[in-house]
Parts: sequence; C-alpha cells; structure tokens
Amino acid sequence: MKKEDCFYLGKIVKKYSFKGEVLAKLDTDQPELYEHLDAIFIELRGQLVPFFVERSQLHKSELLRIKFEDVDAEADADAILKSGLFLPLNLLPKLEGNKFYFHEVIGFSIEDKNFGIVGKIKGINDSTAQALFEIDREGIEILIPMNDEFIVKVDREHQTIIVDTPEGLIDLYLD
Repeated sequence: MKKEDCFYLGKIVKKYSFKGEVLAKLDTDQPELYEHLDAIFIELRGQLVPFFVERSQLHKSELLRIKFEDVDAEADADAILKSGLFLPLNLLPKLEGNKFYFHEVIGFSIEDKNFGIVGKIKGINDSTAQALFEIDREGIEILIPMNDEFIVKVDREHQTIIVDTPEGLIDLYLD
C-alpha cells in the first residue's frame, strides 16, 4: 500500500501495558468511527506495514487503546512507538454539504461570488494557523483562507467550490 492511497489516522503516543498494548492519538473529530478496525498500516522506516488488530477501545475519549497481533511485549511496543497510523482512503467516511477532506478538493475550481472564476485548487497549505486554498490562476498563485464564512457551497458534481471573499482579496495577487 502506498502512502498516497492512504490517509493519516494518528500516531502511537505511548505504551499502555507490559503486554504490548499501545495508546494512539487519533487525528479526527470522531474517534468512535475507528474503534473496531481489523487492521491498520503503521509507518516504519518510511514504509507502510499492515498490522492486524486483536482488540481496541477508546481510552479517555481522545485516545485509542490498541492491542496488535504479534505485539506481545514492551520491546515490541517500543519498536512501533511514535509511529504514524494510516488507513486506505476508501475507509474515510463520506462527507456531505460544505465539509470536505483536503485531498478531495485538489483539482476543483474556485469561483468567487463577486470576482468570478479564480482558478484551480493545486494544494492546501495547512502549516499556518488558518488553512489556505492554494489556487493556480494561469501561473499566478492565489491564497484564499479556508474559512467557513467564505465557503458558500461545495459542488462535488461540478467539482467547484463557491466562495465569497472580502472585496479586494483576490486582486492583491493580480496587481
């Protein structure tokens, strides 16, 4: 399984018991969706390795306590500590309305209510406090904050996101 065919689920943050159990911090608002998985890919030395889940349960609401098959001792758990957890993209719950996954909207067009067609989304920059749409307009990069107040409609059928940005925001990049 290649990393680009998967989504990041979270990270193993600490050992839970001397029998190889670990606690994982999940990168989701709905950890209960991932409570009963059969297998998870663990990133080890840059490769995704499948691990089968013997049992798992939510621990203090935000952590997932996991017992993997063949991880039976503290030393086994140490070997996977701080590793990233991944699942295939097809296991992502479907989102509706104006909610979307970042990878899902790459290639969508952005249309501003006042400005018109801005360009195509070439990426999402989530390394800043406010995530940004990275839009290509004929070779010019335009950044629009992914603010719920700006997003009017996500049209999956036509692969378009309609936004209503403050006056002059897009023009800043074009002058």
